[in-house]
Amino acid sequence: MNILITTLGDGSLKLFKEAVGKEGKIFASNSKMTKALLTADGYVLTPLINDDTYIDFLISYCQKNEITAIISFIELDMVVLAKNKDRFNQYGITVVLSDASKIELCNDKWKCHQFLLSIGLKQPKTYIDINLLKQDLQFGYISFPLIFKPRWGVGSFALYQVDEFEEIDVIYRKINSEIIKSTFIKLESKQDLDSCVIMQEKLSGQEYGLDVLNDLQGNYVTTIPKTKTEMRDGQTVKSRVDSNKPFEHTAKKISQNLKHIGNIGVDCFLTKSGDVFVIEINPRFAAHYAFAHLAGARFQKQIIEWLSGKATTTEYISYKTGIMGYRDIPQVVRYY
Repeated sequence: MNILITTLGDGSLKLFKEAVGKEGKIFASNSKMTKALLTADGYVLTPLINDDTYIDFLISYCQKNEITAIISFIELDMVVLAKNKDRFNQYGITVVLSDASKIELCNDKWKCHQFLLSIGLKQPKTYIDINLLKQDLQFGYISFPLIFKPRWGVGSFALYQVDEFEEIDVIYRKINSEIIKSTFIKLESKQDLDSCVIMQEKLSGQEYGLDVLNDLQGNYVTTIPKTKTEMRDGQTVKSRVDSNKPFEHTAKKISQNLKHIGNIGVDCFLTKSGDVFVIEINPRFAAHYAFAHLAGARFQKQIIEWLSGKATTTEYISYKTGIMGYRDIPQVVRYY
């Protein structure tokens, strides 16, 4: 089986190359040259993802290289690919992504917040109206510290803690300025430039990253929780793999209502009282998946098995709890 990973930036192909082994090849693409492309079995430079020729270019490349599946980990690219699933299917190419509407829901932190509330999951108090936030602060409905971040942001880009009233307008304007100067986030933020900043109460407790795996029909398979003990540039670099019992209800709720395809990363807090508060959903493999792999999971291999028409294999979705690791960005994980 030959697979194409699109818009490959600084990420690693190692886990997917291990998964296909000698039975297939991993190809990669991007609109500009990146070091990671050189690690693929073959690579190509593509038009920009918003170019009218992008999809036709990929279809042609897939046909020439007998590629039967496409995966992406960049949200803007994922939406474009998902909207063209039917076109790829006509050529026998499976796009291993959720529907575009589900990806867009996860990308939009405000809509994701509303979705999570609608299915009965706990959420931090969240605002996109700065005047309403100020009013609620004055009436004591919410208190400092607060977290401000882009509504369509990724990682820790333009994320700030606000500790007092005088900082609100300054930080709000600063984030808006950083959004406008950004390369990709400004594109999605144009949907609603007047409400492109999310403002939330800061939660206390242990932060976790959950891998929530669904099969290719959108059915729940398993959850793997990892502590976010140390972060760097928005990515988890120090973690412990724990039992999924405190998180299984939350994960199943998301899975059964979102009906996503493959793996997603769910960021949440576990409070001292045992409550789980969901912060956001990344509609793709998140950086913290590396710790699940360290603990024995092989989600990439399982996805390839599904693409081959095979059933779920317990070996590929099982993991050991208590495994601790440190992740040297971009890819190396070791015990300590």
